[in-house]
Amino acid sequence: MFLQKIKSGESGVMLYGITPPKARTITERVEEIAQKTVDRLSSLDIDALVVYDVQDESARTKEERPFPFINALDPFTFASQHLSALQVPKIIYRPAGKFSADELSKWLQQLHTHQFHPVFVGVPAPDFPVKTSLPEAYKIWEAYQETSVIGAVTIPERHEVLKDEDVRMLDKMDSGVSYFISQCVFDIAYAKQVVKDLAISCENKQIAPPTIIFTITACGSPKTLSFMEWLGIHVPAQTKEELLAEEDMLGKSVQICLDIAAELTAYCVEHAIPFGFNIESVAIRKTEIEASIDMANSIAKMLINKGIRKASSDSDLRTVESTLKSGLYV
Repeated sequence: MFLQKIKSGESGVMLYGITPPKARTITERVEEIAQKTVDRLSSLDIDALVVYDVQDESARTKEERPFPFINALDPFTFASQHLSALQVPKIIYRPAGKFSADELSKWLQQLHTHQFHPVFVGVPAPDFPVKTSLPEAYKIWEAYQETSVIGAVTIPERHEVLKDEDVRMLDKMDSGVSYFISQCVFDIAYAKQVVKDLAISCENKQIAPPTIIFTITACGSPKTLSFMEWLGIHVPAQTKEELLAEEDMLGKSVQICLDIAAELTAYCVEHAIPFGFNIESVAIRKTEIEASIDMANSIAKMLINKGIRKASSDSDLRTVESTLKSGLYV
């Protein structure tokens, strides 16, 4: 249903985002991680799984990276070889500029064979030598536009500084992009400004707006919070103070995330922007992974209750309801 929902501009899209295991992980451990991932996600009411491409962004900033960078497995390889038992479409990130046009063409053909969908992202640093520009990459993808959709990234923090995120999005729409996955949202004012300006721009041009899928992720420790800020995610001062002062930091962050999702839902409906959520789980701590599952269920249930999303089946709805007996989301 993911393909149809994006092409029709239907709101309530639910994604779940993961990173592949580290490249040095032995095969047996990779298979074990994959099986746990499949087991955790099989009962989730999601439309697609996002598999990120992990890049070393250390050259982007002079600030010290809170966690050391370790190469990860190729996301397409991990998804196609180890996650086939998870019967949902896969969305694969790829930095187009790191590859030649021929390499991208062959990669897109592989994606199409597996009925996966691409998201092209930029290179890890401004001075990185680009082999293929994003417009060129989108042009290569056009061969699959009838049977696929291509996504891009939107960064509310960038809009706060440059005030042109809506223009960037419209330019990418001209190249065939029909949905955007945001950087993790912790500053709701930044995200709402993107929605508002995009709605105005689309109305002025008399075009249908793209789908915005907001990335939501929990934060369970001060070090994780530091890493999020290193990545360029803006956490408002008050929110940061509340998280650091809370004994149960993870629980507090989950509630903040659910409040953000509810507020963005109302705001997108008000501005007639099709939207959805991507619940990101890139932590290795079991409690944070479980929190992401709970959030995915909670947000899906919230969207169902508001009549924005349909439960994929009665069994899915029962799974969601049983997860919510603890009153995580009201």
